[in-house]
Amino acid sequence: MTVIREMGISDYDAVIHLWGETEHMSLRDADSQHSIGVYLQRNPGLSFVAADNNVVIGAVLVGTDGRRGYLQHLAVSCEHRGQGIGRQLVAASVKALAAMGIAKTHLFVYRENVKAQTFYQQSGWFLRDDVSMYSFNSSVNDNV
Repeated sequence: MTVIREMGISDYDAVIHLWGETEHMSLRDADSQHSIGVYLQRNPGLSFVAADNNVVIGAVLVGTDGRRGYLQHLAVSCEHRGQGIGRQLVAASVKALAAMGIAKTHLFVYRENVKAQTFYQQSGWFLRDDVSMYSFNSSVNDNV
């Protein structure tokens, strides 16, 4: 039986393994155990894992800036896709954000990740064409 529960730092090894096996998932130095631990502490109750017999089969990392939610790194293991687990993870996060008064959530999807784009569009998310994303890196490390 699949259980959706809050992600804890103790889930890190299983979650980073899942993310590493997920196509079109970009992992950076910012996904280190330390960084994810800090992120979870700053955003308690927003990130979730799906576990089947205590084995992590899905995960989503979610945070907020106090105005908007940000959904990142949604992944479900290949053998468990198509069972609604991704939708359950997203729903748990959106519900947790709503309980905080956060009504709008953003996410980023690589252009070549057509499966993710289709998933989100079928789940009621809409593509924004009125904004462009810019990044600034103050570090000498290009992999942050």
